[in-house]
Amino acid sequence: TRGLTITSVDQSMFEKAQGEKVTLPCTFELSAEDEGPLDIEWVLIPADNQKKEQIIIMYAVDRVYNHYYAGLTGRMQFTNLDPRSGDGSLDILNLKASDTGTYQCKVKKAPGVQSKKIQLTVLVKPARTKCSIEGSQEIGKDVTLKCVSQEGSPLLSYDWRRVSGTQNLPATSVLNKNTGELLLKNASREYSGTYSCVATNRVGTDECSVELNVTPPVNTAGIIAGAIIGTLLGLSVLCSIIFCFCKKHREKKYEKEVHHDIREDVPPPKSRSSTARSYIGSNRSSLGSMSPSNMEGYTKTPYSQVPSEDFERAPTQTPAFAPSKVAAPNLSRMGAVPVMIPAQSKDGSIV
Repeated sequence: TRGLTITSVDQSMFEKAQGEKVTLPCTFELSAEDEGPLDIEWVLIPADNQKKEQIIIMYAVDRVYNHYYAGLTGRMQFTNLDPRSGDGSLDILNLKASDTGTYQCKVKKAPGVQSKKIQLTVLVKPARTKCSIEGSQEIGKDVTLKCVSQEGSPLLSYDWRRVSGTQNLPATSVLNKNTGELLLKNASREYSGTYSCVATNRVGTDECSVELNVTPPVNTAGIIAGAIIGTLLGLSVLCSIIFCFCKKHREKKYEKEVHHDIREDVPPPKSRSSTARSYIGSNRSSLGSMSPSNMEGYTKTPYSQVPSEDFERAPTQTPAFAPSKVAAPNLSRMGAVPVMIPAQSKDGSIV
């Protein structure tokens, strides 16, 4: 007699890229002796043996149950809509890296029971590959071209090629396929051009490119000299500005000081009493120079008022006496001795 047998034994390991679809095979044959109800289960065996198996989908009593495993909800289904035909294979859509694991198909129909394990590995294609240049792009210098993928399952391999020109790498180049570095020793103008890097793993490739431009060495001496000259010119301009500012500040300060000194030197205005006293004093000196004979003709009429400001004249001018008689001031009140003021007649003689 012959019992239930799983016939899909050809392949037990699958490698697929992220985002693709995989079909895990599980075909079987029943015997006449298998009379019980058909039961098909797919389970995920954890890497940790201490954990229990996780049912992901089940066919039992002519119904499909696929709500056991949230990680694959909406992305898994039986390949054949009627597994009773002998095909219990499982389709997984839009694969993710987290789908990697060991899957087991179990077929039961009493008294027959069979199972099969399949290892699934979901790989990530190389993606977001970037190329760059490290080092000085000058003639005679060593230049390193770098290539790295931001995404991608190991093992990644990198390969460089020259796109422009002869499309052959320079003779002095050294390539490291594991790190993606291409070293160009003693670079020359002929090394200039476009270089392309291809990142590869078992499920896909990705590419990037970079432009290399080898130039003559930069005249560092000229740059340094220019920087020094520029600095000196800048300092000279700054010093000139500071000097002009200080000079202007000193001029303003000097003008303020001179203006203040002039105001302090101005004499205060004379009062009427001081004017009268100066006028009387000047007349005393004039009378003192006269002889006693000339004094006889002067009138002794005293002043009744203090001379007004109209009598003030500049020191070089001689006061002109009015022809009429002028009353002398009351000098006794002023504390001074009465003085006789001469008068002048119409013919010009002193009276």
